[in-house]
Formats: sequence, C-alpha cells, structure tokens
Amino acid sequence: MHRYPLSQIGLSRNLKLSQLLIFDRVLETGSILRAANDLGLTQPAVTKVIQELESSLDGALFARSNRGVVPTDLGRVVGRRVKSLLAEFRHMTDELDHFRFGTAGHVVVGTLISASAHLLPMAITRLKSRAPDVLVTVREGPTAQLFPALATGELDIVVGRLPEVDLPISDAHALTHHPLFDDSLAVVVGSGHELARAPVASLRDLANVPWILPTLESPLRQSVERMFRQAGLSLPADLIESLSVLTNLGLLLEAPRVAVMPRVAATQFMRVGLLRILDIPESGSFGTIGYSVRTNKALSPVCETFVACLREVSEASAPG
Repeated sequence: MHRYPLSQIGLSRNLKLSQLLIFDRVLETGSILRAANDLGLTQPAVTKVIQELESSLDGALFARSNRGVVPTDLGRVVGRRVKSLLAEFRHMTDELDHFRFGTAGHVVVGTLISASAHLLPMAITRLKSRAPDVLVTVREGPTAQLFPALATGELDIVVGRLPEVDLPISDAHALTHHPLFDDSLAVVVGSGHELARAPVASLRDLANVPWILPTLESPLRQSVERMFRQAGLSLPADLIESLSVLTNLGLLLEAPRVAVMPRVAATQFMRVGLLRILDIPESGSFGTIGYSVRTNKALSPVCETFVACLREVSEASAPG
C-alpha cells in the first residue's frame, strides 16, 4: 500500500473546495475586492481565506501591486494545480449528470477566428438540437492563450486552425490535434463600398489601401505576411490589427478597408450580402481546420457528442 507523507495528508485534509474556488477567483481577477464581489462575499472574508491558505502552504501566494494583487512564484505553482483540480471536479459533475440524466453536461470550447464565424455556430446548433440541456461555454482567443488553458483542463476542446508541425506551440503541451478540412485564404471587402465595385486583378492593386491584418502573435499573420512577400510587396502602411471577427466585420461595413479571413467564413458573410470576396491569384492556403484535445484525458460523453457534430458539419463545410 502506498504511504503518503504526514505533511501531505494534513494539507489535503485542511484544504477545502470553497477555499480553492476563492483562490482561483482572486487569481483570475487580480483583485481581492473584485473576487469578493464576484462571489458575493466580503473583502475581509476573502482575505481571511487567502491567509489561511498561505498558512497551510507556508508561503505567500500573492503580492500587492498598484492594480491589485499578483501571484508569487508559489501562487503560480498552486494556481496551475488548482485549475486542474477544479476542472476535474467539473468533469466529475458532468459525468454524474450524464449518468443520471443522459443528455446533461457542460462543454467548454475554445475557439480561434477560423472557426468562430461558421463551423462552431453550426456544430453548437446541431449539439443543442440533440441535447438541449447541455450547457455550452465558448471562449475566444489566440492559440497562445487557448492551448495552455486546454492543457490544464479549463477548456475541453479547442476548435480552429491547427498549428503547423514546425511551430513550437504544436508540441508545447500534451495535446492531440485532429484535422477536419483544409481551407484557403480569402481577401474581402465590405459589399457597400467602392472597393467592392472596383476591378481588382492582383494584390498589387490593393497595396495602398487601408487593411485589417491579424495580430502579430497569430499564425494567420504569418500566412498573410507570406502572401505579401511572395507578391514582392511590403505590408500596407495603413493597418488595423485585430482577431475579432465581429470587430473586423463592423470595420469592413463602416469603411473601405480590406481584410483576410478563412474562405469558409468569408463565403457565409458573402451569401448574406455583407462582404465581397476578391478572387486574386495571390490568395493562398489558410491551413488545416480541426480540433485539439488533451492527449492524456478521455473526452466526456457530451464532448464526444460535440466532436461528432463538428465532424458532421465539417463534411458539409469543407471547400470543394
């Protein structure tokens, strides 16, 4: 029989789920006051819990800053473990709900720009038609934020453009990437502006107009910069950097700007009359659209159902 150190046994007995929830909220908000407001507690009550945890762990978890509190090195280590523990608790709750009710549960989906406009909404709609009681939470962000959250269990799945195999992010975490279909880049403009009516034969015709480009940390930015390099052009001088589909769509509708997006998503907006796709020869490959999950963690039943919905939708969405 495996024997645990007495100190470890004592620590596990002293820690309470409520304390971990409070600690996690302080970590997320960076403020004891905001955490107290979010949890419906008083500030002294939250402070007392943090002090109790620090006493149990024999070290400071947070240091004060001008904007609130920041985690110490010990706080960051504890934070990673606490997030994993809370994620496991959520998974256990979901499995119990599934066992008792069959179609209940909770799936937390991380999404990139490449999936948030078309693939993901259709897959969620299909999932909800089969299991209306399932709660779906969607969190949008760049790969650099979503993959670490997936690795710790804060997310159940990430849907979007898969990382290229030679990029460090592709194997920085214990994740498995599943391809669904390949997509191409689309250069788009708002359908109500003069750019939508002007003849455009190549990327060079758009070199001096205002653009919206993905942010620097986005893999999509690398694809766009490659497109300009191969055309022998510098990046446009008038730039807005944004990964927000909603913001980019609003900008394109308000002003004569040019943007790039996955062709599947652009086609959806074109069909409803919002955008025009400029079929220029320089538009290249966007990459592989798919989903990522943790390698060492079995999917919950509701997440398995969601993956099935993704696969069904992707078969209809795939170009060609």
